Amino acid sequence: MNIFLLFVGLLLLYVGSDWLVRGASSLALSFSIRPIIVGLTVVALGTSAPELLVSLVAAAKGSSGVSVGNIIGSNIINIALILGLSAMVRPLEVDKKFLSRELPYLIGVSFLFWILCLDGRLDRVDGSILLAMLVVFLFYSILTAKEGKGGQVKRQETSGRRYTLNVVLVVLGLACLAKGADMMVVSAIAIARKFGLSEVLIGLTIVALGTSLPELATSVVAVAKGESDISIGNVVGSNLFNICLVMGLVGILNPVQIDGRLNRFEFPVMLILTVLLLVFARSGFRIQRVEGMFFASCFFIYIGVAYWLAL
Repeated sequence: MNIFLLFVGLLLLYVGSDWLVRGASSLALSFSIRPIIVGLTVVALGTSAPELLVSLVAAAKGSSGVSVGNIIGSNIINIALILGLSAMVRPLEVDKKFLSRELPYLIGVSFLFWILCLDGRLDRVDGSILLAMLVVFLFYSILTAKEGKGGQVKRQETSGRRYTLNVVLVVLGLACLAKGADMMVVSAIAIARKFGLSEVLIGLTIVALGTSLPELATSVVAVAKGESDISIGNVVGSNLFNICLVMGLVGILNPVQIDGRLNRFEFPVMLILTVLLLVFARSGFRIQRVEGMFFASCFFIYIGVAYWLAL
């Protein structure tokens, strides 16, 4: 029964994030907000919404293992599995500016996150620092996005009926996300206790894989359309939001304890994969199929080692 509830929760998270992005994006464009700004905020927030809701709910229920494990696991999955599989389908072209801005910033933020957690706790001060890093990133991204793009933004005409539909989509999306997150956390904790597994392990694997579904869907569609830059941007943006926004809010609203194994194993794995992404991307400004196979192999090796350490 708990496994069934877990999958129902996953479905609600996926549907909720999709409705939220569709409704909020249309509303933003109808108010003449630049598409690039919509992408940097609404879409990025939408793909990270499952991680946000699940981690907040888990922290509120006292399950810090699920809360923090979900984020670290999601970031590992985003790079190793999602980008790995995407590159295996088609080599991913990488923009040079992306290599000099977003990726180095992600590496820095990932390392900072690890440093803040080394004392075994993510508190309100730590959360405030992470949120500040997100504000800096968004401010800089919006400024650079506007460079060389003058003129007025044409307002997207929206009828009253369409406007109402978009509002309904946003509300329903948020409701599905909230309910799905609660179902996932409750069922994941129950499964962990039934099989004698740690909540951290469940958060790192099952929950993290489930909350990464929006990134997986977005990346697969982007690669199929030949838009590899969107695939990479989606993953890097999501990882940034996961650390800065999700963990920032968790630290501020409900400080959590950090399991020792995360500092010894998962944090180094996440950081190494992020650095390797930069190294591979700098090689010919693309991620080749063989490098995608390497990332995918790393994911399965990581899962095996993670469960072996839990024995």
